[in-house]
This record gives sequence, C-alpha cells and structure tokens, in this order.
Amino acid sequence: MRKRKNNNNKTIYAILILACVVGFWVFENFYTPDTYSDPKSDGVRTNLPNYLLPSSTTGQLVKHEHFMLSYSEPYEQAEWVAYTLKKGHLTNDDRKRPYFIEDPKVKTKSADWRNYKGSGYDRGHLCPAGDRRFSEYAYNETFYTSNVSPQDRNFNAGVWNRLEMQVRRWAKRYDEVFVITAGILEADLVEIGEEDVAVPRYYYKIIARGTKDNLKVLGFLMEGRESTKALKSFLVPVDLIEKQTGIDFFQDLSDDLENTLEVQVNSSGWRF
Repeated sequence: MRKRKNNNNKTIYAILILACVVGFWVFENFYTPDTYSDPKSDGVRTNLPNYLLPSSTTGQLVKHEHFMLSYSEPYEQAEWVAYTLKKGHLTNDDRKRPYFIEDPKVKTKSADWRNYKGSGYDRGHLCPAGDRRFSEYAYNETFYTSNVSPQDRNFNAGVWNRLEMQVRRWAKRYDEVFVITAGILEADLVEIGEEDVAVPRYYYKIIARGTKDNLKVLGFLMEGRESTKALKSFLVPVDLIEKQTGIDFFQDLSDDLENTLEVQVNSSGWRF
C-alpha cells in the first residue's frame, strides 16, 4: 500500500513539474501583457508642435500621449519617433520597469519583444524611458516595441547614451527641446528574430528649439557602434539625413527657412 502511495506521489510531482515547464514555455513564447492603464486616469499629456513634425514615408502614424511615431512594417520599427522634452520632465522619480509589449495602435502589429532574445542586440529606446519619469504612464508608454530599435550594447550604453544625456542638459538649459530620432532604414540590413527586425547601421537624432520663426536645429548621424569621439564630430546637415531616410523634416516651415536650417551645420547658440 505504501509503495503504491509513493508511486502516486511521484506521478503527481512529475505532472506538476511538467505543468510548470509547459507554463513557463507558454509564458516566454506566447504571453504578452495587456496594454498599459488608461492614460485618461493619468491626467498628463505632452503636446507636440505640428509644424515640427516630419513627413511619413509609410503613412502609418501613431500618436501616443507623450510621443508620436511613424511605423515602418517592412523593417518592424519606427522610421522616426518625435517628442518634446521639457525641463519639468526631467525628474528622478523611481519607476519600476514594465514589460516590453506590442503597440496596440500599430495596425500592422509592432514587433514582438521576443525577436530580440538571444540576438546580441539591446532593445534601444528611441524616446528614452529616462526622459519620461515624470509620469508612470509616460514611462510605461516608452516600452511599446514600436519605440525600440536593435542597438549594439556598447553603442547604446556609450556614445548614444552620451547624446541622450546632452539632450537632457539642453532641455534644462533652454527649458524645452524637440527631438526626432530613429535608425536609418535602408536595404540589405542584418535582421533578427522570426519577424525579421532590421538592425540599422546608422542612427540619427535631430534636435530643435526656439519659436517657429526663430528655430535652431542640430542633426546628428552616428554609426551604430561605440565611439569616444566628441559629440560635435557627429554633426551633419539635416539635408543629409533627409537624403538617407527619404523623410521630409520640418515640412511645414517655409521653403526659405527650411533650406536655411537644413543645408548647413550651425552649432552656434548650443552649449556642449
């Protein structure tokens, strides 16, 4: 009788272990958490100036509460993410990192976070989570997979992070800056995951400040690997980024003003 009871216990334990293994595998491969809480309960929203928004080559514009993007389905990431960074946004509020989840507003479905597993690439935020600590929802919103791009770990934690910190310093100094950023999406890129998420070779960031009639603009273009070069060495005309992306930045400005801002590098008035 005791032997039969021991056998029954072993069978139960084996079934429980099998159930745990299957449950963990299902969680890892199929489970995606629900979308984040209703932003209406947050009571905070970040408005973007329409005259600074770029064109979309894909027609798939997505507007969130605290940033906006143009999603490119063939590359499974945004061709640009745009956001405003104000001095008041920069807080040290402690936030718990949420899951990366698919963007419910991307009609074609944004890439699953599992594409990055084992790839050797970081899920590099485009609108940084560190710029959105002022609100729990704003922080969580940056973890939609539409807001990430594969980045080399040393690049993400190195020169790219240095540029993000410099943008924060400008926001503190000048009260507000407008940022447009993403990877350069082009042919023949390395791809990762089952959904073939493209790995950009280069990443850009455009920063603007001032009024519509008195804008100051900087454009940065960086190869996706670590560098110890000064940030100024990555400055390029916005016109060059337009040629490489096919995106028309500052399309709502007058042609004369747009040409003046985009054809040259002018870092005067920016403190590095």
